[in-house]
Amino acid sequence: MPNYKHYSFDLWLTLIKSNPAFKAERAKYFHANFNSAGKSLEEVSVIFRQVDLMVNSINERTGKNIDADEMYLMVISIINNYSTAFQDIDIEGLYNEMEELVFNYMPVVYCSNSLDVLYQLKDSGHCTISLLSNTGFIRGKTLKKVLNHLELDVLLDFQLYSDEVRMSKPNLQFFQLMLDTIDKEKHPELGLHEIIHVGDNPLADVKGAESIGIKSLLINSNHITISELLL
Repeated sequence: MPNYKHYSFDLWLTLIKSNPAFKAERAKYFHANFNSAGKSLEEVSVIFRQVDLMVNSINERTGKNIDADEMYLMVISIINNYSTAFQDIDIEGLYNEMEELVFNYMPVVYCSNSLDVLYQLKDSGHCTISLLSNTGFIRGKTLKKVLNHLELDVLLDFQLYSDEVRMSKPNLQFFQLMLDTIDKEKHPELGLHEIIHVGDNPLADVKGAESIGIKSLLINSNHITISELLL
């Protein structure tokens, strides 16, 4: 029997993780196509990691969202010694190429227990489940297709992505949007103490949840796993 009436989940490193081959192939693509400065493949890989970490930190600090196409332009600029000669870059075409790479090297479910726990929560019939995810190089529209492929989408009542709503965790308004989206017909009287948000990030997930007054559970980045929800 679930302990809560609504379960909100982070996505990356909570329910899914990236396929290492995707990042390797992405670096190869940029090394081959956007590298007039002659950076090594390893340098391109490091630049991707640096931009990813920087943008995550900015989004968490501002509560806003830097989009995938902006992130790819940052990578191209840094590869080419901070050049801003972007005029000939087909931004949407580039994203489509990256989306195709995602589909060729699909993310995977974080661990074997991930699906088991979600199915047990869903099958109980007593709770609703949602996703509250910050995005980076991969847009929400692409992640929805990924979750359909992984058969995770059928377990979720709704999905919220930062790039689609222009807000990032731990922004209080992003968590409020999650609360406002919960089906009031299923939960006509829902107290904050009956809602939990689960994720791997102490700032984005735990601090964000606690700031709005709901429970939180930190998993995977510590010794706790998703199976804790069934105890």
